Amino acid sequence: MPAARAVARRRRAAGVDTLHAPTVFLAIALVMLTACARAVPADKAVYVGTWSGPGFSLLITQDGTVRYRRLRDGASTTVSGPLQSFEGSDFRVGVGPFATTFVVSEPPRRVDGQWRMTVDGVELRRSE
Repeated sequence: MPAARAVARRRRAAGVDTLHAPTVFLAIALVMLTACARAVPADKAVYVGTWSGPGFSLLITQDGTVRYRRLRDGASTTVSGPLQSFEGSDFRVGVGPFATTFVVSEPPRRVDGQWRMTVDGVELRRSE
């Protein structure tokens, strides 16, 4: 333990604070993820918004940030990341090999004055 304290003292003396290293790494990672996001194209603007359904929430922002959460059979799945692309009605979210495709069987449409969309088999409604 004395050796660890000596290393910590040397780092502080050199201006390196080990407690901030994870924060700096996280900040850089977030900037890189945001830089990878693609803005939602004009022809897909109806996808932008906060969508929800039974055990399912989805946020798509105009700048291409996506946040998803689904509760199913006692398990929770979350995805947060940049929008990569649209493939027809479906869209891909994530970075490189860590991406997932959201299957949109019914794209956004107006039903009784409310926006609805079916994603991964769940009908969602957009909050106004």
